[in-house]
Parts: sequence; C-alpha cells; structure tokens
Amino acid sequence: MAQENNSQEAGSSEHPNHPQIDQSDRVLPRNLRQTGDPGIEMLVSTRVRKSPFFHKSFNEEGAYRATVYNRVYHPRGLVEPEDGGTMAEYEALTNTVTLWDVAVERQIRVKGPDAEALTDYVVTRDVTEIEPMNGKYVILCNEDGGILNDPILLRLSEDEFWFSISDSTLMQWIEGVNVGMDFDVEIDEIDVAPMQVQGPRSEAVLTDLIGDEISDIPYYGLLEAEINGTDVLVSQTGFSGEKGFEIYVREASKNAESVWDPALATVKDHGGMQIAPGHQRRIGAGILSWGQDMDHETSPFQVNLGYHVPDDKDGDYVGKAELERQKKQIENGEYPFALKMVGLKMAGEPITEYASDFWLVSDPETGEEVGYVTSPWWNPELETNIALAHVPAEKLESLGVPLDDRVYEEDSDIEFNVHLPDEYAEEPGEPVYAKVSEVPFQPSVNPSAREQAKLDAKSDE
Repeated sequence: MAQENNSQEAGSSEHPNHPQIDQSDRVLPRNLRQTGDPGIEMLVSTRVRKSPFFHKSFNEEGAYRATVYNRVYHPRGLVEPEDGGTMAEYEALTNTVTLWDVAVERQIRVKGPDAEALTDYVVTRDVTEIEPMNGKYVILCNEDGGILNDPILLRLSEDEFWFSISDSTLMQWIEGVNVGMDFDVEIDEIDVAPMQVQGPRSEAVLTDLIGDEISDIPYYGLLEAEINGTDVLVSQTGFSGEKGFEIYVREASKNAESVWDPALATVKDHGGMQIAPGHQRRIGAGILSWGQDMDHETSPFQVNLGYHVPDDKDGDYVGKAELERQKKQIENGEYPFALKMVGLKMAGEPITEYASDFWLVSDPETGEEVGYVTSPWWNPELETNIALAHVPAEKLESLGVPLDDRVYEEDSDIEFNVHLPDEYAEEPGEPVYAKVSEVPFQPSVNPSAREQAKLDAKSDE
C-alpha cells in the first residue's frame, strides 16, 4: 500500500519535490521537498574526521552544534540561542573581532617542477600571473563547465601551490586529471589547519601575535611568520566581507594548541570571541557557499562568477571549450540556462537561523513555483531579510534584464514571492513579498575583483 501511495505521489504534478520548477539544467535535481528541521542528533564517529582544533571548539569553548564539511566536523554555533545566538555572533564579527575554527578547509598541495602547469590547467583563471607569496580566489570546473570547487589558491613559491578548498573533494580529482598527463608534481593533503581572525579589530590582533609587518600584507598577500614558537603562514583573506586574516598552522596535528591558545586569548583581549563562520555577513557580501549556492552542475555564468572565465588566458584548462561557448552564447543574447542567481530583499520575520530547506520562490502573477532560495538571513544594517536565489532566466529577460552579471548592479522592480516557514511568514501559509536586489547587499572591506570593477565604473561616471 505504501509503495502504491509513493507511486501515485511520484506521478502527480503536485509532488512535494516540486518537479514543476525547471531543473532541466541538472542531471541530479535539488531536493526541494520542504521537510524542515527534524531536530535529529548528530552521530560523532571515526568515519568523519575530528580536526586538530576539535577539542578546542567543542570540549573547551562549548560549540553546541556541528555540520560535516569536507568530511570533518565543523562547529556551527558557539552562542546559545537564549544568549543571542547567531545574531550575537554577527554583532561580534561586525563590531569587534572573532576567531573561527576553519580546519575543514583542507589543504591540497601541488608541488614540483610542473606545479604551475598542472595548477593552471585545472583552474580557469591565469595562474601564471600569480606571484609567489600571493593568493587568489579561483574556481575549478569540469568539462561541462560545472563548478567543482572554489578554493583560495595560495602560491608559496614557483613550484608550490596550496588549494584551501571549499566543501567538495578535490585531491582525487586533481590526481585523476594528472593520470596520463604525467605532470611532474606531488599531490598531497598536508598537515596544515587554518583558523580565521575576522572583524574590524583583526589587524590589531595579528599585530599583537606577529608584529607590525602584518600591516604590510596586501589583500590576498601571504606572510611566513611564527606564533608562540610555531611556524605559520598568514594570508589577508576570509569568508566574511569584513577585514580579516587566515592563520595556517603547519604540522597542525601537534601544533594546534600552541597557536590556537594565544590567538583566542588575544581575540578575547580585544573584546572578541570565537564564533561559527559568519554566514550572515558573507551573504551580505555576496560571497557564495559551494554546495548551497552552486555545485558541480552550476555554471559560473549562473552565479555571478563569469569574470572567472578570462578572454586572454592562452593556456588550456579543463572546461575551457564549454565555458567559452557559453560565454559567446550569452554575448549573442542566447542565455543557455533555465535559472539564474539573483539577490532578493524580502519581507517576513527576521531570519536568524540556517535554513533547513531550499525555500520555494513563486511568480506573484501566476502563483507558479518557479525557483528556490539558497542562502537567506536577516541583515540588521538594511533592516530586512536578504537572500540569494535561483529564479527563471526567462522571466528576467522578459522584464528587460540583461542576462549577464549586470542583474546584480542595482535594485529593481522585479518581484517574486518566497514561501517561508510559518515561523518567519507574516501570515502562516502565505508567501512574503520579495524584490530583486543589488549584490553585494552591503560593501566588503576588501572588495572582490568584480565588486572593485563595479566601484571603478561608478567612479568614472
């Protein structure tokens, strides 16, 4: 009987996985069923790795919940809800300084005589232009142009690169690419664990830990340093949109405490605390999260990353032919995808927790469910809920929006409805009003390349 009911459900146009939302770009559709948070318990076992900072975050600092990121347990809550929860953590990030346990950013090293050649072949941007002791935000794509990972790429020397990866396996893929190509390199995951110091007082913290030379590091610059007798690599990077740095602890399995303890003590001396990664702020800055806003079936042209497909990279790279084909189509006014990411400002009660579903987006004129939200949160500065969402490219085009990155340039009058859970809805069961918005919603302290280009263009007007 249950099997019969499931069969009937699957054949219905009202199936709760919502097949009427056009996911024809994908082989594996997103699961859009609205199941909410069932309040389950996370099992801690040896199948998932504990990072070198695990005992610091969970046993000592009281992180009360976790997710799994890159097959590593990742703290995602330090301040309990009754004490202010995520928004108290946001306030610390934007007003003082915070320490993040981001050892889940596993470090994949490519080292050897052909390190530049292999790295340039798997990355869309021109790696040959990155000088030693500098980094760059990059994407790696498959042959279909889908985004496999969007790491920070660190170039330590002419023949050594570290991929500080987002939440998808990368080492095996790079090894697979090299099968039969025989680049003369070693490809390894190394015993390095990063932490982030983020917030307005982050430079003061790093100055106390390392010295005045921290002020000389440019955005995406690197510095070899020592903290408490331990060798570290420091970069001026971060996942927040605020000023910040990352400290990469070498031989982290034995050195984690010797760097973590003085770093956290110094953060606290400057009025800060440890928090979970500030997703509220990264959404405001328009920073994407792999697996949430994009994945291996998402083209960079769908998610505001078209600037990662260069016009002037001479070298070949994985996905180049397909990405250049997509780029030419878009330039010719033929957008090749069903959905495109936009920013939304939306009504409703303040969203102060992670969304447990991809909330549905509908067309207010027809009531048809047409898209979904990937990253929502309340923004105190703007006093509104904000979100990144995938919506029909056809509707945007019909309303005169150019289907390139310019959809992010300014607020518009394009309206959608968002179906929030009842706890956030203005009226239970009723969708809330949303409007397409400029992204980033609020400026970054260190603008991305695309954000800086937009600022430069405005200054020339």
